[in-house]
Parts: sequence; structure tokens; C-alpha cells
Amino acid sequence: MEKTHNDIIVFSVVVTLIIMFLGIYIIGMLYLYKKRQAKISEKLNELQLEKEKAILNAQLEMQEQTFNQISKEIHDNISLSLTLAKLNLNTLDFSDEEYRVKKIHNSVELITRSILELNDISKSLNSEIIINQGILKALELEISKIANTGIFQLTFNIEGTPVFGDAKKEILIFRVIQESFNNIIKHSLAEKVVLSLKYSQDYLKISIVDDGKGFDPKKITDKTKAGLNNISSRIKLLNGTFSINSLPNKGTEIHFSLPI
Repeated sequence: MEKTHNDIIVFSVVVTLIIMFLGIYIIGMLYLYKKRQAKISEKLNELQLEKEKAILNAQLEMQEQTFNQISKEIHDNISLSLTLAKLNLNTLDFSDEEYRVKKIHNSVELITRSILELNDISKSLNSEIIINQGILKALELEISKIANTGIFQLTFNIEGTPVFGDAKKEILIFRVIQESFNNIIKHSLAEKVVLSLKYSQDYLKISIVDDGKGFDPKKITDKTKAGLNNISSRIKLLNGTFSINSLPNKGTEIHFSLPI
């Protein structure tokens, strides 16, 4: 009887110890799990912050390039037009009415042209258009601005159902397209350019095709290569892909694919 009683006590102690061990083990596992989850969450937050900083840096870089381009346009075009208008008005000959009227008319035309060019620059800078009306409206205004220059014929195609996306991403996409246009204007000598946006359920695919002089990707300059790398890195920030196909005298094709 005493042996059975002792066996019960031993069994109870063993069971109690096992339960305590399991309890401690479970608590320890939960602690480690929560600690690991906290580390994962912290790492994800760090990655998110790094991505946001990278996007911000890319936006700032694009803005700086845009400001430099605006400065050049103001210096080369608007400043010249206003200077000529001032010169016309300062050299008016009031004794010759016909000549005076002609100079005043020319001055008005120069000032009007300057106002229109400033308006185009304002529209190209204004990210409020993208925020309020989306990237398509901003692209239409940019295309209208390019069309007024007569540099090349630009066709704009849209396939699928457009999606009103995140404004910050659309601003960055717009600046990348804008920079691609600037590269075509500076280097391609193209006569025709086609911009195509294709919307699907999960992706936005963008292509820019020109009939310009093209280039050999193996022989591009460091400056051109850096510019293409900058565009590629910005697209990667948006979790997209970027490719470019070109041959001498065969034009250039640029393709972007972005999740939406």
C-alpha cells in the first residue's frame, strides 16, 4: 500500500515537472517568437524607410534636373525674348509712326511668347496636376508643350482601363518619362516619337519609341550610361523593370513595366 502511495507521489511529481517544463518551454518559445517578430518588423520598417529615402532622393534628383532644364529654357528663350522686347521699346523712333507701330507690335509678340513659355514651364512643374487629375493629364500637357516646339511628331497611345494610382509614384513615373523625352530631344534627332501606355489588371507597361539615329549600347559614353542607369534605378525603386533596345540609324525603344 505504501509503495503504491509512493508511486503515486512520484508520478504526480514527474507529471508536475513535465507540465512545468512544457509551460516554461512554451513560454520561452512564445518569447523567442515575439522577439523574432519584433526584429522582423524592425527590419521591415528599416527597409521601408530606406526605400522611402531612396525614392525621395530620386525625386529630388529629378527635380534638380528639371530645375536645371528650366533655368536653361528661361536663359535661352524667355530671357532673350524679353531682352529683345526691351530693346525694341528703348529704341522707338517717335518721328516714324509706321516704324514705331511695327516695333511695338513685335515687342507685344515677344512678350506674349514669353508668357506662353512661362505658362508651359509652370504646367510641366506643377505636380498638383498629377495629384488632382492624374498622370495622363500631366502627360497630355507635356505632349502639347513638345508639339508646340515642332521638334518632332509625338503620338500618344493608351490601351486598357487607366488606373488612378498613388500620386508620389505617378510623379516619379512622370519625371522619368519627362527625362526620356529630354534625352530624345538632346541626342536622337528623331522625327517621330510614340509614347504608349498599356494598362492591365496588375501592371502598367510604358514604351517610348523613336526613329532617331540610335546608338550602339556597347559604345555609349559614360554620361549617357549614367543617365540610363539613373532611369533604371528609379524604376527599380517602384519595383518595376526597365529595358532599352537601340541600333545605329535604327532608332531607340525604351520599355518600362510597373506594378499597379
